[in-house]
Amino acid sequence: MNWLERIAERMMLKARAEGKLSGLKGEGKPLPHRPAGDAGQAVGFRIMAEAGVLPEEIVLKKQVIAAQQRLAHLPEGPDRQALLAEIARLQMRQSIAEEARRRFMRD
Repeated sequence: MNWLERIAERMMLKARAEGKLSGLKGEGKPLPHRPAGDAGQAVGFRIMAEAGVLPEEIVLKKQVIAAQQRLAHLPEGPDRQALLAEIARLQMRQSIAEEARRRFMRD
């Protein structure tokens, strides 16, 4: 353990002894799932999650899933064809949003 870890550990032990670590939001619950990968990306997703905001690609993914569920119960006909076109459009927008995020994180 290096000196910085020892200082951090002492500060946490002091805070626990003073009762500053009890009654915190989420106490006693498992940590939320965090996406693996780039640390910068993880920070961005965490900030959005804490603010209750979903990335555009996730919103689009949910819309695709909902449309696919509607499609499963739709009989053949023009409505089905229109829904298939809408799913294709949503999937294209989702792919564009994912690629834009990847390029932004890479540059």
